Formats: sequence, structure tokens, C-alpha cells
Amino acid sequence: QRVAVGRAIVREPKVFLFDEPLSNLDAKLRVQMRAEISKLHQRLQTTFIYVTHDQTEAMTMASRIAVINKGDLQQLDTPQNLYDHPNNLFVAGFIGSPSMNFFPAKIVKSGNSMIVDTEDFKVQIPDSLSGPYKNMDGKSVVFGIRPENIHDPEFAPNNIHGEKVASKVDVTELMGNETLLYLDSGKNTYDGCVDPRSKLRVGSQSQIIFDMDKFNMY
Repeated sequence: QRVAVGRAIVREPKVFLFDEPLSNLDAKLRVQMRAEISKLHQRLQTTFIYVTHDQTEAMTMASRIAVINKGDLQQLDTPQNLYDHPNNLFVAGFIGSPSMNFFPAKIVKSGNSMIVDTEDFKVQIPDSLSGPYKNMDGKSVVFGIRPENIHDPEFAPNNIHGEKVASKVDVTELMGNETLLYLDSGKNTYDGCVDPRSKLRVGSQSQIIFDMDKFNMY
């Protein structure tokens, strides 16, 4: 792979096309080669067009990402904007690992507050973010929230608009720097990436905290 890149460099092209160059390498070497290609890009100051199915490669290496589904361009944006503000359900579900949780829901107006009602649970949209939803009373939506914005109540940050969701832990996976929880709220199952010190175990019932400062709606 290094030789192939070197052969392309000596021709001094204006654009490099990389078509899944790391797909045949083992995981450790892929990480090493990602760094090498990124350093090469900075040194050559040349346009690299990089095709990959690996979202980690795209997120870590690109200055702009084009997400394509069945030949149709879904979104062209910076990696951070793709992650924070995905245009549609496909992009929201494709970018991020573990992927975003989705819940079929309805928007319900309760006094001056806007509520997301999934039938399993209800969470309030913070007043500062409720503006776009004021005229959507009764409308069916898909409510999305990333696993890293779901917290064990014991370790939830203090400075968030946290909403409690009664859930049961089905599976836990200790990853070292975090614990991945597979959770069941009744009709819905979803994932949460929580603090590794979490004492929640299989079968635990808890009031899981959703960070409502960071959600998506479609």
C-alpha cells in the first residue's frame, strides 16, 4: 500500500484518488496508515479524494465528507457538522459508533412546554430549543439521541437539561474508558455509553438520564 502511494506521489498529480486503500490491512496497521496518509496530506498540500465505507477513516481524516446512499448525495459537510447536525435519518444513523438511537414519537404541547411522547416515556424539550416545535403539536416525528448523550443517573453531568427515562439493562459491555449499556424502556430498546464506574448490571432498573440539550428530530 505504501509503494502504491509512493508511485502516485512521484508523478506530482494535482488530485489523488484513494479507493478504500486500507480495507485489506489489519486494524492496528489501519490506524498507523491513517496517520501516515494524514501527515502526507498536510505535507503535500494536495487534494485527496478518499472513498471509504469506514466512517472512522472519514471522520478522522477528512476536511469535508460527502455521504452517499445508493448513488445519491445525502450531505456534504465538515465531519463535526455531519455529526452534530445530520440532514436526515440516513446520515444520522450512519455517522457515529454506536449509531444514534431512534424512537417513533409525537410532539405534544403541555402548557408552555413541548413534550416528546414515545408512549414508553415522555421527555421535555428545553425551552431554549423548543421554538421550532411550537407549531408541531400532535405531529409524528422520529426522536434521535446519541448513546454518549445518555447517562447513568449517578454520573450524569450537572449542567445539562436531563430527563429521566425508566429503563431496564439487558446487556452491559465494559470497554475500559466507557461502559456500553443495551437498555429496554418497554416498547423500545436503545444503547447508552455511560461512565465506566457505573454500577448498573444486567437486570438493573434505573432512571436513565437523557441529555435534552443534544437531540435530533426528523
